[in-house]
Amino acid sequence: MKHPYIHVDHSGGRLMPVLNIAMVGSDDLAREIAKPTDQRDVHTYVHKESDADGPRILSIIRPAKYPERLRPFLNALSAARVGIIEIERIDATLGEALVAFASSNLTKGMAIINAPDGEWVDEDQAKMLFKQAGLGEWTFAKGDGIELRTILYGFMDSIADELKANAEAPLVIPVDQHFNVKGIGLVAIGYVQSGTVNVHDELVLLPANGTGNAKSLQVMDDDVPAARAGDRVGLALRNAKEDHLGSGTLLVRPAIEDKKTNTSVPLAVVAHERSTIHLQRSPFQKRTLAEGDVVHASVDLQFVVGRVISANGDAAVVAWENPLFIRREHPEPTLIAQLDSKPRIMGSARLERIE
Repeated sequence: MKHPYIHVDHSGGRLMPVLNIAMVGSDDLAREIAKPTDQRDVHTYVHKESDADGPRILSIIRPAKYPERLRPFLNALSAARVGIIEIERIDATLGEALVAFASSNLTKGMAIINAPDGEWVDEDQAKMLFKQAGLGEWTFAKGDGIELRTILYGFMDSIADELKANAEAPLVIPVDQHFNVKGIGLVAIGYVQSGTVNVHDELVLLPANGTGNAKSLQVMDDDVPAARAGDRVGLALRNAKEDHLGSGTLLVRPAIEDKKTNTSVPLAVVAHERSTIHLQRSPFQKRTLAEGDVVHASVDLQFVVGRVISANGDAAVVAWENPLFIRREHPEPTLIAQLDSKPRIMGSARLERIE
């Protein structure tokens, strides 16, 4: 299969609104709603429809190895604005998925009951579990792909203002792949978590503090002049060093210090080496944090390990193994996980940086 960046189609140019959807469910159900586009550890599916305002895109992100592997699922939640859960049975995996969606503040989504032949799922029991987890507003849906897409486009309309505001926020792009392409050079790929990136923008590569220039951009195989929040973008970087890119790299705009105009704009994110975390524990999570515990933090497609130095109920001080970057404005929920607990998701946390 060709890499998404190498195919060039010059028919693009327009910014198309995109709704990213994290899905726990089967490949069959995902294919009913959208066409498969990429099949690595996270499978993606895309559906494009045009209305009077132009094309609008549904993009399903399905972690194929969940529940065995947690990180791809957490990354999907990071990039998504709504969710889909296919319920085959009521079990611990469903409970953990509910905790994860609720902790990610994905309060819009749809549940589809699809019990295997000869089995049965009690819809009232399922609805009660969703409500207990904090997902009482989710839609229990039935029907074919057309009906399910209609529901998803309805979600898109209902959060249009939120999507627009996110595209106007400071730029944050976590990089999850990078490679060299012959004739193009160094390419970084990731979801635009907030803001808008334009061709020729100067960028800072964190945590290396390297720099690069966006020589060209591609979204869905189209060359585009800009990519905004929600887009999965390929950036050809000029004057960037490959060793400044790695797992957990973030692209942001440079800080501005202009004495002439008295302008001071800091970086969009703050590096945390140590944090006080205020955990909003899931109602399904019985475990509490204790000194010496190893935890994982997931935010903006970062997955950083830390150790609890001290704990007092649901407040704790954590030292991170690598810097954890938290948005300065309107930070997303940081999910806290313990890989040996059940469910593995503890809940979401608000973080305060310790100097």
